[in-house]
Amino acid sequence: MPELTPEQNFAKTGLTLPPAPTPIGVYKPYLIDGKYLYVSGHGPVQNDKKLIRGRIGKDMDLEQGKLAAQQVGLTILSTIKTNLGSLNKVKRVIKVLGMVNCTSDFEAHPKVINGCSELFATVWGKENGIGTRSAVGFGSLPDNIPVEIECLFELANTPGDPLK
Repeated sequence: MPELTPEQNFAKTGLTLPPAPTPIGVYKPYLIDGKYLYVSGHGPVQNDKKLIRGRIGKDMDLEQGKLAAQQVGLTILSTIKTNLGSLNKVKRVIKVLGMVNCTSDFEAHPKVINGCSELFATVWGKENGIGTRSAVGFGSLPDNIPVEIECLFELANTPGDPLK
């Protein structure tokens, strides 16, 4: 049986991509350098363009935080699809940095970031969808979002289809 593409894997999730965010600061949401795609820190943008807000351990629990991290993953996928045209243009996840806005006694940062990592493993498969990762706690994040994630991906070689 042939392997499914990242686009086909995503379609099977039944999830929807929110609108890709536009920068509100002085930065690029993504940058291509050779065969690498750098994605700036993203927050949990919902389908109505509003952000999920709150601090984990105070305003939301672990499961709500994990869902917020999944929403950040969806937002990152939206940036990729909007700007590169297809999730198939990404070969694999290299690095995920997950930042968790939480109370000082919260210690389950990796479990929160699993919301994004599990989504990526579904889209690109366990071999290519799981990369290196850091999951760290912060005393605050912009706009009181619960999770911010930045990533590094390796681009797929698609002959005759230059990435711009």
